[in-house]
Amino acid sequence: MDDRQQQLNIWLNLTLKQAEFTLTTASADASFRRYFRVHLPNSFLGYNTLIAMDAPPPQEDCTPFVNIAALLLDAGLNVPQVLAQDLSKGFLLLSDLGDDTYLSALNNDNALKLYGNATDALIQMQLASKPNVLPAYDEALLAREMQLFPDWYVAKHLGLDLNSEQKNVLKNTFDLLNKNILAQGQVYVHRDYHSRNLMITKENNPGVLDFQDAVYGAITYDLVSLLKDAYISWDEEQIIDWAVRYWQPAKKAGLPVPDDFSEFYRDFEYMGAQRHIKVLGIFARLSHRDGKNGYIKDMPLVMNYLHKVCERYVELRPMLRLLDALSGQDQHPDANYKMLLKL
Repeated sequence: MDDRQQQLNIWLNLTLKQAEFTLTTASADASFRRYFRVHLPNSFLGYNTLIAMDAPPPQEDCTPFVNIAALLLDAGLNVPQVLAQDLSKGFLLLSDLGDDTYLSALNNDNALKLYGNATDALIQMQLASKPNVLPAYDEALLAREMQLFPDWYVAKHLGLDLNSEQKNVLKNTFDLLNKNILAQGQVYVHRDYHSRNLMITKENNPGVLDFQDAVYGAITYDLVSLLKDAYISWDEEQIIDWAVRYWQPAKKAGLPVPDDFSEFYRDFEYMGAQRHIKVLGIFARLSHRDGKNGYIKDMPLVMNYLHKVCERYVELRPMLRLLDALSGQDQHPDANYKMLLKL
């Protein structure tokens, strides 16, 4: 047991008023946060299990989690309730949404229902959106995220140096994507709305986790996270079908989506390109800086998404050629960039 866990045990003893409990590891994410499941044989406040978050200061700040949890609860989403907190120590005690992730359960038989529930919840969150409540997903943040690609994926992961022409391609691509993204309708953006952060719950499905980095930004972002997930892949026709199933009720509800689906889908794909560029950089950084090598296996699927988008739009063809140059090939072989999932 490390020092942080000892401190957490002391805090839980006080918070739970000396109630008997045991801890097991619930999960760890891509940050410094850790989650423990608190098992309560005699229950506490009617709960048999709770979740304790360990977010060590100064690397992590629990304040956004607490504030955004309240915001999403008010919007009617199924997010953990904050039952106790010590922000100075970086400890939270949360209600437990279980451990049945979308990723662990999705298959061809239940996908339509589960994604339908997820897009319904997404629309519900977006309808609650108000400006000047969450940080803006502005040009500076979008560009900073994409800069992770040359800094970490190209330089650290591939060990390559870009020449001036290639750097110019990246700059023009980033500018092009930002122009589209910033012109999209603005709503609350979860920022990690995907199969590892959505939990299957009996009531008000899905349970929604990992929302502390939420911002106010482009309406297509969370749908891209959901449907072009880094951890599970679907046929493109299926993705389009689910995108339509989101777009129709979103438009009917008055959310700021284009009236024409083809325009909406282009926005969705441009947003996806920005996210895929960022994620490749993040996964490389997690591996090379943080020693979390498990994300390397997820890179090929993300690269496949990015490659397909750059193939489809003439404005992104320079980026396509850069990707091919980085891969050392004139033409990207699809087989190398598919992650097969047996459902």
